[in-house]
Amino acid sequence: MGTWRRRGTEGVKFAGVGTISTVVSFVLFNVLLHGVWIFDDPWLADMPITAYVVANTVGMVLTYVGSRTWAFRNRETHGSGGVVSFVVINVTTMAIPVALLWVSRNLLGLTDPISDNIAANVVGLALGFVARFYLFRKFVFTKPERPGRTGPAGESTGRASAGRAPAAAPAAGEG
Repeated sequence: MGTWRRRGTEGVKFAGVGTISTVVSFVLFNVLLHGVWIFDDPWLADMPITAYVVANTVGMVLTYVGSRTWAFRNRETHGSGGVVSFVVINVTTMAIPVALLWVSRNLLGLTDPISDNIAANVVGLALGFVARFYLFRKFVFTKPERPGRTGPAGESTGRASAGRAPAAAPAAGEG
């Protein structure tokens, strides 16, 4: 499978996992903060940032499981399952929608559900999605090792050598 096709397939699967996680996070955020026809007195009515962090922590767990078992299942994980890197990336990129929610609430004075959702779950989500896709591919779900090519000290480079001409042997006296 070509690089762009593989990236496209991973991107579509990543988006599918993200969609499910986003729906769960979106609903939970709105229930915790605004009640959304379920509660007259929402549990975190005066704590929008806390509601967002709780909802997205649940979404983060769903995303890791879906990414590991489906979107990036053919990729190696970094370290102990990539969990630490995954959490660090998610917490770091969560700062984007949290900052936008804070600005909307505290600087612009917008406290209605529509404003909260546009700030955190539309603009913040889009920016965070792009950042996480790149960072997950780069640091959590790395390229799978492929046999057949070794580096200078005999270690595998993880790249296949099929279709490439072998490197020329050094001339006498070189090397």
